[in-house]
Amino acid sequence: MESAYMNSTMDKGENARLSSFIGAIAIADLVKTTLGPKGMDKILQRVSENDQSISVTNDGATILRSVLLDNPAAKVLVDIAKVQDDEVGDGTTSVAVLCGELLREAEQLILQQRIHPQTIAQGWRLARNCAREALEKSAFNYDEENEQFREDLFRIARTTLSSKLLTYEKDYFSKLAVDAVLRLKGSNNLDHIQILKKPGGSLRDSYLEDGFLLDKKIGVGQPAKVTNAKILIANTSMDTDKIKIYGSRVRVDSLNKVAEIEEAEKQKMRLKVDKILKHDCNVFINRQLIYNLPESIFAEKGIMAIEHADFDGVERLAAVTGGEIVSTFDAPELVTLGECDVIEEIMIGEDKVIRLSGCKTGKACTVVLRGASSHVLDEAERSLHDALCILTNTVRHPSTIYGGGCTEMLMAKVIDEEAQKTPGKKSIAMSSFARALRQLPSIVADNGGYDSAELITQLTSAHAAHNSENGSSCSMGLDMYNGTIGDMKELGVMESLKSKLQVLISASEAAEMILRVDDIIKAPPRQRDPNMRGY
Repeated sequence: MESAYMNSTMDKGENARLSSFIGAIAIADLVKTTLGPKGMDKILQRVSENDQSISVTNDGATILRSVLLDNPAAKVLVDIAKVQDDEVGDGTTSVAVLCGELLREAEQLILQQRIHPQTIAQGWRLARNCAREALEKSAFNYDEENEQFREDLFRIARTTLSSKLLTYEKDYFSKLAVDAVLRLKGSNNLDHIQILKKPGGSLRDSYLEDGFLLDKKIGVGQPAKVTNAKILIANTSMDTDKIKIYGSRVRVDSLNKVAEIEEAEKQKMRLKVDKILKHDCNVFINRQLIYNLPESIFAEKGIMAIEHADFDGVERLAAVTGGEIVSTFDAPELVTLGECDVIEEIMIGEDKVIRLSGCKTGKACTVVLRGASSHVLDEAERSLHDALCILTNTVRHPSTIYGGGCTEMLMAKVIDEEAQKTPGKKSIAMSSFARALRQLPSIVADNGGYDSAELITQLTSAHAAHNSENGSSCSMGLDMYNGTIGDMKELGVMESLKSKLQVLISASEAAEMILRVDDIIKAPPRQRDPNMRGY
């Protein structure tokens, strides 16, 4: 047995479990102060020799991605936050905090009441099923063409942006985000929505531009405006008129021979440009550089050429104009050109950008963000991206619920009622799940500087009184701007069912996985035997 663990270290039993709990809870405590509309921001400072940049954010996924971790359970929390960000776009802090609170409850059950982890996991699964059923029953389903659905999208965007940098302009940016998402007409492809950051002005100066903006320059001497554009999008080398032979020697007996080599290179480029011209395009956009010779040929032919449109730029262009990216030009009849009505240069602040209007798909638009500094713009982009993601998911799954801690209290009450009917120690685990859910609105209230114990007891009483009088779900939640409880329906605090459901499922499954751990084995890679040649 000893040889099996050679060069490995192992934590067993209580030590392993406590190590997992402490690591995961520490990560949850790191981000929980950013939760809610009154949450605080973090400054992330890079410490490498070549990069001393900073960023200011309260986005849970961004914070957790930046933290170097050694604890394996803490890495599980980071992973579920990343999945939440990829799947839904919002709720990254909530999922980490809920997982941490579940593990905090499990720690008390194991250490103080000596309940086995498998029993706790069984109770949690029962509680999760109850919570999911209650959550789905409380949801509102709308037809996408319904005007009320558009209003709810606006409310969801306001709720999402309430905890972000854009909170003081949330009405303006919520309308902007809803308009951008509804232009997609259900396609949910965020590649059609470009976010362009331009320092200067204030956040209020941001706007939604109809069409696609490319932050590049038009070639010298070429037309500044093209109508009925036929666009050839390419990823090809257009700089072979320069001799680039590295690590080689060309020995010649006269300068005329050097001139002949250069002329041969230029002739190759002329032939390549001729092949491009046979595609019958009037706009050529290349991912790579376009050197002087081909640029001058395009200018002579009256073709607009745009160079160095990076990979993200050409991919988006291909999506919104209906074209395809090509690298060879031998078969023009097989190439699909992109189309748009007008391509022209416009000014944004002090900078010139290229606008493509009337793109083939008809869904393209660009959000132009203005702000005082690059840090403000970066955080505004993250905030707006979260809102766009949550809106596209809501359009795909048009179900909404009340926010402000309302649904957490509702799920906790349903779980407590079910726990009273459940025999055995599983009911204790179910009650711990309900307490963890109630911690989310409690943390939100604490972050606002309010008396969380008073507000949560008032909220619990309001839900109990409502349900005793009326069978429908209660809409009471936290009014964080007045420090009281309020009606979420009147306040317009709405969230996406998809987001809340993902938080519930991801956090409970991750917490259960960490709970079931009893050993942590750190195994280095097997060392190669120097006597085993050829292996």
